[in-house]
Amino acid sequence: MCHQTVSLVARHLEAAGIPTVIMGAAKDITETVGVPRFVFSDVPLGNPAGLPHDPDSQRAVLELALRVLETAPGPRTTVQSSVAWPGDEGPHAWKRDLMNLSALTPQAIARAKADFEEQKRRAGLGSSS
Repeated sequence: MCHQTVSLVARHLEAAGIPTVIMGAAKDITETVGVPRFVFSDVPLGNPAGLPHDPDSQRAVLELALRVLETAPGPRTTVQSSVAWPGDEGPHAWKRDLMNLSALTPQAIARAKADFEEQKRRAGLGSSS
């Protein structure tokens, strides 16, 4: 879901007296909108609540979000989760590689597309081609 949209909805809910905490991966967007409480995970978009297929990281982010909801010291509180994207070249290598097709072989691109299509098929979303 769009970080900006979720952030604006959170601000509206807060104005109505409903406390919120955002879990996100787009720090610049979320902080610019100005949400009251934000748990930032420095991972690729689409993974704000922990790593895919990793219930332990997902549980940790959710528990952190609930603690932030209870204990945020003031408005616009941002807390960074300890979740790190896996990789042989360090937890932030994904930033260098994100959308960098020149760093991938045609076979790697085809494999990534096939993996994506399989995930969509399992989710019942069909094919994008």
